[in-house]
Amino acid sequence: MAAITASMVAELRGKTDAPMMECKRALTEAEGDMAKAEELLRVKLGSKAGKAAGRITAEGVVVCNMDQGMGALLEVNCETDFVTKNDSFLALANAAAALVVKYDPSDVAALSQLSYAQDGFGPTLEDVRKGLIGKIGENMSFRRFKRFASGNQLASYLHGTRIGVVVEFAGGEAAAKDVAMHVAAMKPVALSSQDVPADLVARERSVAAAKAAEDAATATAAGKPVQSAEIVAKRIEGGVQKYLKEVSLFNQPFVKNDKQTVEQMLKATGTTVKAFTLYVVGEGIEKKVDDFAAEVAAQVAAAKQSA
Repeated sequence: MAAITASMVAELRGKTDAPMMECKRALTEAEGDMAKAEELLRVKLGSKAGKAAGRITAEGVVVCNMDQGMGALLEVNCETDFVTKNDSFLALANAAAALVVKYDPSDVAALSQLSYAQDGFGPTLEDVRKGLIGKIGENMSFRRFKRFASGNQLASYLHGTRIGVVVEFAGGEAAAKDVAMHVAAMKPVALSSQDVPADLVARERSVAAAKAAEDAATATAAGKPVQSAEIVAKRIEGGVQKYLKEVSLFNQPFVKNDKQTVEQMLKATGTTVKAFTLYVVGEGIEKKVDDFAAEVAAQVAAAKQSA
């Protein structure tokens, strides 16, 4: 008879979201065979099993690690804000960032296979993640990371655990840290207007054109003069240029002194910013919005059918 360990139970719970005792019973019946135990649980619990891995992880933390001129910025996601304060979850996140700096993994999959042990789980980072899913009862995932090893000076800023910034620079460290804080607050998308991605520029031009067409339609309906095509084109281009200044770091008013731009502040301090990386927890992840009324209605309907 195979010994059923706590880590085996936690791993099975992480895979199936089944109660701890059910996991232990299934492992005992399967004589320690993880795949067979998972199958037994799915048969017994039906749709109740296997839910954790499919749940949306739109909360989480951004952590930063700096070591001997190198650094890493990493986002680890979970389901609820409550888990972001869990010591084991935070230890996992910080350890993962340190592993990125030390071993330079090619992607999240490679990072997950690096050696690491914590809370009785291991021997890889992925094993610890699975174990903590079972222990804490929430799905969690490594979403993305960036490693910095170009030889540039590095400055970082963390706004709590939800926003992280790393700035690559040459010159004054204080100015670079101010820029990192500025990036966290103003969220530029590029260093300069020329660096703004083409798809964002095209989208903004499309919005400006649609607004101009709407204004023309309103003027026509009201019997007012409609602007010439030349004037409309200038308005559209003016709107695009305004947008480019708003989203490019160097053109933004500096948060600590809005009388000067970030570019002017950097020039005054003899500092050059070469790149920045901004992570915001859950950015781009579609969060689940619970409809309480619909949930109650569904429960009532189900009760009527079973009655």
